[in-house]
Amino acid sequence: MEIVLKNSKSQYLAIFSLLDLDNLHETFKKFASIKEPLEAKIFSVNESISSHQLSKLKNHFDKINICSLCIYSNNRDTVLTGKSLKIDSAYIKEQEIKKKLLLFNSQKIDDILHKGTVRSGERISSNGNLCIIGDVNPGAIVSAKKNIYVWGKLLGIAFAGKSGNKNASIASLYLNPLQLRIADVIAIGPKDKPKNCYPEIAVIDKKTIIIKPHIIEIKN
Repeated sequence: MEIVLKNSKSQYLAIFSLLDLDNLHETFKKFASIKEPLEAKIFSVNESISSHQLSKLKNHFDKINICSLCIYSNNRDTVLTGKSLKIDSAYIKEQEIKKKLLLFNSQKIDDILHKGTVRSGERISSNGNLCIIGDVNPGAIVSAKKNIYVWGKLLGIAFAGKSGNKNASIASLYLNPLQLRIADVIAIGPKDKPKNCYPEIAVIDKKTIIIKPHIIEIKN
């Protein structure tokens, strides 16, 4: 089963496979903070999804801001089950499903914008840049293949350049992390609280992570 989520601007926020219907909470938790309306499409190839399973899945969709939910499947039982739960469901051939998924994957965006506090025990990972408007609490882990921007307090663990990009950076309005990592370089957070009142950025310099003022240039 493949699930596609997109926002009101038709930007694809996530495309993921859902194999374990008994562990849905962790899967959907990262979308709970998104306030804008989302559209969800479920693609099922050669799967017979029971009424109990689909009802459980629908309940989790109801907990996030879903304005539209539909199912595409080549299994007639799955389509009938969806319609019985008043979910917009359509029967399409296997090849058509695969074509649609291929199209969605080519349009998927990698950058992630997260609004709200990232609490202890939570993890957010991005295949591009990660921008967080809120705090990252101790015990939380955030990571990105490119850069991390925290418009708030960074108190947890941050890992930028996770694909090996040594030019990645980690910026925050209040930089006091437990640990920073950029590519394969790791630094433990300072014991003392920051005394500065300006944004800071962590970068690699001569195989060491250094922290310096983050100066944002505004071009006319």
